Amino acid sequence: MDLCRKLIYLRQTLIDMSKQAINRLKAVLAEHGKTNKWLALQLRKNETTISRWCTNDTQPSVENMVAISKLLQIDVKDLFHTTISDKA
Repeated sequence: MDLCRKLIYLRQTLIDMSKQAINRLKAVLAEHGKTNKWLALQLRKNETTISRWCTNDTQPSVENMVAISKLLQIDVKDLFHTTISDKA
């Protein structure tokens, strides 16, 4: 593979990795019967910000994840997808 193709491959790999869902915020809110609007009001954040977190376009800070876990009375780790693969 020539250098140009390698760079294109690496760029595409990075793009694909950035699309991975990191948080489970959308699912957790649904499990608790809460909405993006409710969370925005609780955290005093813009609804667009919450929406971007829920779609994994951007990620909340650790401080915000802790605040969310306290609001929902859950362990903060429950807001994240597992990083451990079952393919052992």
